[in-house]
Amino acid sequence: MNSALRYSVAFICFCLFLSTSFVKAQEQEVAQTYYGLAMHGEPALSRDFSHFPYANPDAPKGGDIRHMVVGSYDSLNPHIVKGTAAEGMNNIYGRLMARSWDEPFTLYPWIATHVKMPDDRMWIEIYLNKDAEFNDHSPITADDVLFSYETLKEKGRPNFRNVYGLVETATKINDHTVRFDFNENANRETAMIMAMMPVYSKAYWADKNFDETTLTPFVSSGPYRIKDVQPGRQITYERVEDYWAKDLPVLKGQYNFDHIIYDYYRDSNVAFQAFKSGNVDFMRETDAARWQSEYDFPAIQKGDVNKVALKHKRPEWVHGFIFNTRRTPFEDRDLRKALGHAFDFEWMNKTLFQDAFTRTTSIYPNSELAAPALPSEKEKKLLEPYRGDVPQELWDAEFTVPQTSGVGRSGIRDNLKRAADILNDAGYGVENGVRTGKDGKALSFEILLQDPKQEKVALEYARNLKRLGIEAIVRNVDSAQFFARLNDYDYDIVLYKWHSTLSPGNEQLFYWGSSFADIPGSRNYPGIKSPAVDFLANEIAQAKTREELVTAAHALDRVIMWGYYFVPLYYDGTDKMAYWHDLQHSDYTPLYGAVLESWWKNPQKTQ
Repeated sequence: MNSALRYSVAFICFCLFLSTSFVKAQEQEVAQTYYGLAMHGEPALSRDFSHFPYANPDAPKGGDIRHMVVGSYDSLNPHIVKGTAAEGMNNIYGRLMARSWDEPFTLYPWIATHVKMPDDRMWIEIYLNKDAEFNDHSPITADDVLFSYETLKEKGRPNFRNVYGLVETATKINDHTVRFDFNENANRETAMIMAMMPVYSKAYWADKNFDETTLTPFVSSGPYRIKDVQPGRQITYERVEDYWAKDLPVLKGQYNFDHIIYDYYRDSNVAFQAFKSGNVDFMRETDAARWQSEYDFPAIQKGDVNKVALKHKRPEWVHGFIFNTRRTPFEDRDLRKALGHAFDFEWMNKTLFQDAFTRTTSIYPNSELAAPALPSEKEKKLLEPYRGDVPQELWDAEFTVPQTSGVGRSGIRDNLKRAADILNDAGYGVENGVRTGKDGKALSFEILLQDPKQEKVALEYARNLKRLGIEAIVRNVDSAQFFARLNDYDYDIVLYKWHSTLSPGNEQLFYWGSSFADIPGSRNYPGIKSPAVDFLANEIAQAKTREELVTAAHALDRVIMWGYYFVPLYYDGTDKMAYWHDLQHSDYTPLYGAVLESWWKNPQKTQ
């Protein structure tokens, strides 16, 4: 190469270098530093806040709290597909930033001191606290954050793989700074999810199989460590007394118990007896009938046990009989619609639950995200390109669930007649009292359960289906078998649930998106594959304002409910809790309801 050519090449490289440096400099100039990171708007708490409003900074440390869990466990890693993780594992993980449960979706510093990102949120730099360390006192560095990211992206549950897969490049800036640049498929929530990353020790996991179940306690980054493991029976966590972050504002007044113990029971009735006798400290009651009739035992009468029902403003869990549309005949919307008419909520609510529940009619019940009666003009604008992909009824009709008189089993007669008409019109005949599918074979299927207390609801539903000529076999299995079948979509109908926050985002694709319909371990339990649903779920995550998010959530809610992908059950709208009187909590109830991490034990009352 002659000198002139070498000079030209060198000059071009120099120009490219200057151009790249200029672009990066511009990026840094337009980027902002955030100490509190809100999904929409500004954080509610100022930079110098001392503690979350629902935490008592003067709460005493000490004592134990014992919980009950129905089921079993065979793993200590909740972030992989294999196995059933022990309850309470969230206590052992530190996160880059901590979530406030008094705001829809806002993060504040924990392992990270602050973050930097541009307005379009297409990259984020995370600055680590130089005091941060694991519970073996080894430092938390950028290498551990990158290891956590890479491992969860490759071997974690599908929700991790989905979000972390939106990272184009992950860069170590220095020992305490990492940067994630996102690809074109990322949305505004991606940076928020990355900032909530749980942190694993690279040194500990270097020679171990992360994606295999383990019952060996490991080096962790949170305020608790695993103390004792009794597989399927009990797990005990102990507080890390010298935890480096215990006085940070996001942890001040929280994680107060010396030990957190989870005792496992095969049956909720046995667990309740353990609570009554004082062997369990806290019960979050989900059985309305028991709440109404059995919480009058001597310890409550004497004031030794408190019984409270605290209202909250978060979306309730969505429980339902979920149809597996991957299997025939549940791909047929008409069939799914007909089967919904056989569920007699009014009779069950009155007879089994003393009218304690409200019928679920939304995937966001008990919140502003639930769709109003008719779509707004803004919703219609979102839905218009998918008019052929969504049910025609949603444009000008209010979604409702079938109702009965609630008086005796005869009260559902009109609904069963309507169901029979839908089935007849859709080609499902009747021969000798047996309903037949379009292939001429008897229409029968299995309803999968994990908890014996669900049987009374499932069996009542099955009785009404029998009156339509349909055989529904109710099968209750143990926890391990249930979750194995759930993860593999090995069911006809499963009684299970979803949960959304006040700021839904990327997880909506995980719940409803086509790309997750056939991935084992996702939460798209019905197997929904709809371009409209994919678009709306993505719009939720991309929303730049709260108004845009609510509009997209209303539209998604409408499309899902009109698809009849599950028979919706019911919800309460309160946290029903009973606890022994030495447990204490703040009088302030945050937006999302009771936060047990902020509770403490009164040593005087314990004595």
